[in-house]
Amino acid sequence: MPDPGTTAVVIVLPDAAPLLDAAWRIDPALVRPGVPAHVSLLYPFVPEAALTGQDEMNVRSLAARFPAADLLLEDVVTAPGFVAVSVPELQPIVDAFHAQWPGLRPYGGRFGARPAAHVTVATGADDQDAAARVRAALGNLLPLRTRAAAVQLVVLTEEGWRPRFAAPLGDPDGR
Repeated sequence: MPDPGTTAVVIVLPDAAPLLDAAWRIDPALVRPGVPAHVSLLYPFVPEAALTGQDEMNVRSLAARFPAADLLLEDVVTAPGFVAVSVPELQPIVDAFHAQWPGLRPYGGRFGARPAAHVTVATGADDQDAAARVRAALGNLLPLRTRAAAVQLVVLTEEGWRPRFAAPLGDPDGR
């Protein structure tokens, strides 16, 4: 678990909540409490104590360069202890955030230099039976349509992840 003050830049996908709900029904320990369905653009981001107004302006500016997008979630991805749904349509914005902050290693390097855009559904699924049950449950929910509308900068607090601000995709004013 990261420390309070850790930040991330994400796109929340509320319509994908049923995917996490399905994993939670199999085993609540597989789903991070208080974390909605989302695609991480850059995690970890600049620590909260080091965030500057320029960082916030750069997030807003970068979000404005990408249009809101209708997405079709349909492909399940698994790795040891991990079940996700890929979101290849968001790979260009993920890559742009990595390029904007090249000194930050996405996921601490755990998934390589260019992690694929995805919605994490279950983590800690080390039990292969539980992972297979999550995968089967997702098969009953996919394909799923959702919309990427805004980028959020979120901060981990003692009470969980909290939004610091949101920047609409494709809005040149970043409001």
